[in-house]
Amino acid sequence: MSVAFTPGRIGGRTTRNRVVMAPMTRSRAYGPGNSPTELMATYYAQRASAGLVVTEGTQPSPAGQGYVDTPGLHSDEQVAGWRRVTDAVHARGGLIYAQLMHTGRVGHPDITGRTPVGPSAVRAAGVVHTRSGPQEMVVPEVLDAAGIARTVEDFASAASRAVEAGFDGVELHGANGYLLHQFLSTNANRRTDAWGGDVVGRTRLTLDVAGAAADAIGADRVGLRISPTNPLNDIEEEGHRATYTHLVEALDPLGLAYLHLVEASDVELTGLLRARWSGSLVLNPWTPGRMTGPEDLERLDRGDADLLAFGGLFLANADLPERLRRGGPFNAPDFARAYGGDGAGYTDYPTLAPAPDVDDVAVGA
Repeated sequence: MSVAFTPGRIGGRTTRNRVVMAPMTRSRAYGPGNSPTELMATYYAQRASAGLVVTEGTQPSPAGQGYVDTPGLHSDEQVAGWRRVTDAVHARGGLIYAQLMHTGRVGHPDITGRTPVGPSAVRAAGVVHTRSGPQEMVVPEVLDAAGIARTVEDFASAASRAVEAGFDGVELHGANGYLLHQFLSTNANRRTDAWGGDVVGRTRLTLDVAGAAADAIGADRVGLRISPTNPLNDIEEEGHRATYTHLVEALDPLGLAYLHLVEASDVELTGLLRARWSGSLVLNPWTPGRMTGPEDLERLDRGDADLLAFGGLFLANADLPERLRRGGPFNAPDFARAYGGDGAGYTDYPTLAPAPDVDDVAVGA
């Protein structure tokens, strides 16, 4: 049996297995003020058999929203909505972290009524979907020192609200071209002050946010997601190995719950970072052209990581850990219904019939 089906560790908690549900935006926060709904509670509860459930990206402030109908964690009504979700997951014995995602320059005034912010006045190439349809992204407003300080506090405040809402912890989104990743990059961040320029400057915001969240709720409740060399949302990273080895070496003494690595083309970097990280490593493996699947469980058996994150398969297979244990079969996700809508393509995928108990099978029948 693969090590995937043995207990793992996240911070001070033991996980039931080493299969992680990766954070995935679903754009169904239809409650008041972008708050979670009962349908979202059903969705996450269905997937509670994961060793760890990480929620969809959740904005720590109104300025952090970059997509339509994504949830937040900056108001009392959002806390109340998320409490329904966490209660439902915990009722099924699950462990759930809220992913705190500030999208930075990714977004549009038609979504929030405000200009997105970023490290520099550099527009991200590409479009974002608004209620009026797809629109080109805009030049962001540059965060000044006061704006950066507010952003750090927003993350810390959202972390505290997450605990109030019943979450077991938070994952800081430093990947996929969003705000923290923008500061880490060399094309989105063209600053020459203390938050730009060299490796120390470009990693400063991520380190400040991690430290503030750890101070707010305890380091053993805080994880960080990174995606070195991932070009999503028009990101470039010259000298990425120096950036991420410095970042991980500076983070390690904080004692965070985990590091979540979204692997890209530089697969060798995984080993380099693992050697510098003394805590739990969650790996979202590089699988070009396909979704992460059962063949990737060997990465755990080889010791490349402590837990393995699955994205696309979790959309359509709420009981994914059991399906992986049995070797399938797997439902195919309906990506046309991934964002927005009702329960179709969200909570209506079939689950496996319970495996027969050995004592209930007639020997020799």
